[in-house]
Amino acid sequence: MQAIELTDVSKQFKNFSINNLHLRVPTGSIVGLVGENGAGKSTTLHMIMQALKKDSGTIYVLGVNNEADEFLDVKQKVGVVLDEAYFPETLTAKRIQVVLRNVYTAWDDDAFDYYMEQFKLPYNQVFKDFSRGMKMKLQLAVALSHHAELLILDEATSGLDPMVREEILDIINEFTRDERHTVLLSSHIVSDLEKSCDYIAFLHQGRLKFMEEKDGLLERFRLLKIAPEEINDLTINQAAIKGQRVSRYAVELLVDKAALSSSDTVFGDLEKATLEDVMILMTKGVKQL
Repeated sequence: MQAIELTDVSKQFKNFSINNLHLRVPTGSIVGLVGENGAGKSTTLHMIMQALKKDSGTIYVLGVNNEADEFLDVKQKVGVVLDEAYFPETLTAKRIQVVLRNVYTAWDDDAFDYYMEQFKLPYNQVFKDFSRGMKMKLQLAVALSHHAELLILDEATSGLDPMVREEILDIINEFTRDERHTVLLSSHIVSDLEKSCDYIAFLHQGRLKFMEEKDGLLERFRLLKIAPEEINDLTINQAAIKGQRVSRYAVELLVDKAALSSSDTVFGDLEKATLEDVMILMTKGVKQL
């Protein structure tokens, strides 16, 4: 079963577009949405939650079309954490708790109190005086306090110190111990995704380059490092080269092991590629060798 399904979703802006996007987020998984600035990650998340209207295609969230009237009920089951929190600046966490108690039908005061204590957040300090880390923790506490089945997090760990990021990732991992719970997480911090995600979806210039299981992805791609003068001696299926990085002293090739043939001559070590290597070199693309 899919927690989120996007089919042929497109959105046109003046200088950017998302084109025929297909994305599946399996129930019970953590899916990392990666891509460069302006790749369309936030736009995609906003379209999923109906904060932004798509031009065409269909989006289903927890089995319901997000344009249907029933989607209002589905939103009760979705927790959202944004890069910028939008709680009123003059409200304390205690007042926010009172307001949200009347917004979410399944609001759980005990759960909110638990996360407030877990995150060591003050009840009576106004929101504008919270640090960035405290604001993100409060958003996450709210998202987890109305029995959400789906968490959507947009750059939730960006700009936070490593200890706070680790704390948030631990909570996310704990959330998905329940097989009914799902997380869609966008982040520029690729190491966070490498630690936590089951699947990686890579957006580049509004197009989905791949959506694959993380462990399989990291097993499939390798880095081949050679000197520039060795290029002419390299015999390799061009389809196996998915990206390259060239400097004065070295050439790094991103190689898809699955596309290598028995006739390929690969000298030098094929090193394991990191998720960051895959993302950067795929973005750079391949020029004629």
